[in-house]
Amino acid sequence: MDKRVETQAHAAPLTHADIRSILIGVMVAMFLAALDQTIVATALPTIGRDLGDVTHLPWIVTTYLLASTAVTPLYGKLADIHGRRVMLLSGIIVFMIGSIACALASNLWLLIVARFVQGLGGGGLIALAQTIVADMVPPKERGRYQVYFASVFLSSSLIGPVLGGLLAEKLHWSVIFWINLPLGLGAYWMSSAALKRLPRHERPHKLDVLGAVLMTAGTLSLLLALSWGGTAYPWGSLPILGLVCATLVLWSLFAWRQRTATEPLIPLDVMNNQVVRFGTVAAGLAMGAFIGLTIYLPLYFETVMGLSATHSGLGLLPLTCGTVIGATSSGRAMTKLKHYKRVPMVGLTVACAGTTILAMFSGRIPLAPFCVLLAIVSMGLGTLLPVATVSIQNAVRPHQLGTATAVANFFRQIGGALIVAVFGAIVLGGVGGETAHLSPEALKLGTVDRETMVSLFRYVFGSAAFGFALALLSLGLMKELPLRGGAAEAAKAAALE
Repeated sequence: MDKRVETQAHAAPLTHADIRSILIGVMVAMFLAALDQTIVATALPTIGRDLGDVTHLPWIVTTYLLASTAVTPLYGKLADIHGRRVMLLSGIIVFMIGSIACALASNLWLLIVARFVQGLGGGGLIALAQTIVADMVPPKERGRYQVYFASVFLSSSLIGPVLGGLLAEKLHWSVIFWINLPLGLGAYWMSSAALKRLPRHERPHKLDVLGAVLMTAGTLSLLLALSWGGTAYPWGSLPILGLVCATLVLWSLFAWRQRTATEPLIPLDVMNNQVVRFGTVAAGLAMGAFIGLTIYLPLYFETVMGLSATHSGLGLLPLTCGTVIGATSSGRAMTKLKHYKRVPMVGLTVACAGTTILAMFSGRIPLAPFCVLLAIVSMGLGTLLPVATVSIQNAVRPHQLGTATAVANFFRQIGGALIVAVFGAIVLGGVGGETAHLSPEALKLGTVDRETMVSLFRYVFGSAAFGFALALLSLGLMKELPLRGGAAEAAKAAALE
């Protein structure tokens, strides 16, 4: 097995044309998954009216999130066993099958089941795309390619909501799923031939099925608790407490399985890797705070600043665009700086300071300066993204790239869900004293007074600042390994750590 890895590590390097061809293919696959997370939201009211069920609409989003998050680590492990090409193409096929089922759904529950299937396909596309770039490009040059991925997320964030509402209103809501077919076929066609030239590092290991079942079940129960807590059920209710207990039991069993299995789902040397551990925690905390802000800031714009729903969406542009600028600058700096951690440490310090100012002066900052502060916070956060991803990939062996990258993405999603739940608990009255126990209906109807929301968002911005501070601490604790200039060199260095 080791000889095969060694042979691949010394294979002829890919040309720039090869890298460009592969990169375009995986970016289309990544765009496919990223767009589907944003395009559906604005079409939900139309879907509910057409299918005659508004009550269960949130499940359209929740089931996709559950499926895609739960299978992310499985894609990484299977990619390390069977190869990136097989798993990426399989993910695209499953995603397209789910999309067809969504478009043909005749009632809401069929649509929900189809969205679950779609999530099973989309869950690995983003992590696999990052892994494929790691196979092609040495760590020292990898940061600049993370910028392209940030651009994919930015474009999907900008295009998705507008396109979803437009297609649902002017044509039919099913069109938002039918357009996945040409995109998916394009991604499959561009990736299939190009990925045959990709260096291969997989090994013929066995999948720990029991470990996979325990981890998937634990993830599903945790995400259900976070999705339902404070909305469908009170946090102290029996269903939520039952889900939390089930989560603790399942994850405890998973930890036991990791220590006793001959070939654990996530290798212990990956779990115990100092760079993987702290890099994942830093990215998870920072991205969680970012996702929480993107979800709840429109509410601040509407209730505190008096903007319309359309203008509140535009108010998020500084937050989303700033991330790409920060990631671009940080990714380029990685190719030149020896101490590459310094850029995101400064960036996270700025993000922490910016959200602290927002907390201290909640409700008193005019719109223009507020947006400038959001852009600064976002740029500071963006500097972390390429550094965390590349550092994690640089610290593991080539045949573990898929597992490590998928695990990092998995815990980012879990971190995002946790922090969004914290923000939701705050906004719905978890800590506000006399402002406690606000109902979702009151927020939707706009019957909450401005001072109440100003008070609650002090806690929201303060929590975001605390999240960035913890991310900064985790990044500071992460070991700064030299970035290698070649795949073979990186493999040897990782083996010595």
